[in-house]
Amino acid sequence: MTAPRNSHVRLPLPNGHDGPATTRLTPLRPAVKRSRIGDLWIVAVVFAIVLLLLLVFVLQNGQRAEVTFLGAHVALPLGVALLLAAVVGVLLVALPGTARIAQLRVRARRSATRSAGRPAPGPTAPSATGVARALRPHREG
Repeated sequence: MTAPRNSHVRLPLPNGHDGPATTRLTPLRPAVKRSRIGDLWIVAVVFAIVLLLLLVFVLQNGQRAEVTFLGAHVALPLGVALLLAAVVGVLLVALPGTARIAQLRVRARRSATRSAGRPAPGPTAPSATGVARALRPHREG
């Protein structure tokens, strides 16, 4: 069997695609759903790499640095002092986040106790206002 004379000419297909070059190929293997253990493994590897980089940082910055804080005078290796300052900074950032989480938990608990005081709906269908209230986006204030 011989090839057609105009094999280099491609006519567009009726559906708007140019042919096999633009069609999506199916994967050779089916997609596997990610698991928590797999995610934990990725986090552990990234954490180990970060710890290794921190160790290199501390070892390369071994010069002594005089640190004074609230009247306390300490001579620490420079890498340790900088790492300690970074940890204190992270903890200072975490404080407002922790306060916000506590505030949201208190609000959720209060709204749960308020809704528990209402009588449970009977076997009848919910009213139109109840459905509209349930579908309305929740606003935090």
